[in-house]
Amino acid sequence: MGFVAGGFTEGTWNHPTLGTGVLFPKSAEDATLDLGGNRSADDANMITANGQMIDQMNYVRGSFEATIANDMNSNLEAEKMNALANSPVLADWTFTHISGAVYAGKGKPVGDIQANTNAATFTLKVAFTGKVSKIAG
Repeated sequence: MGFVAGGFTEGTWNHPTLGTGVLFPKSAEDATLDLGGNRSADDANMITANGQMIDQMNYVRGSFEATIANDMNSNLEAEKMNALANSPVLADWTFTHISGAVYAGKGKPVGDIQANTNAATFTLKVAFTGKVSKIAG
């Protein structure tokens, strides 16, 4: 078997005061998953005068970004993400890939949450504290 590619089929969130919910990414759209962890700077000048590499390592938070379907009548996904973004308390998240892989982390929406009312979508970026973990698949 080769590589399994494709989109994420759903995201779930569980917040101690705002409740729980399910989000549905738009099909055939790109999604980005950053597991987080240590990264080395990509800088050609990070070298000593005698040719030894200087490895500048910094920790980066994990994240997930995708185009999410938005129902303005009853599910109110964009409004719920706005409420989560306004809370200082982080939620528990899972994101399920079409391959069956499930990733989990604790985080919150970051950046703009702007509903496209014509396409019934919005771009969601969730940033996580620490790393994102694969929990299934």
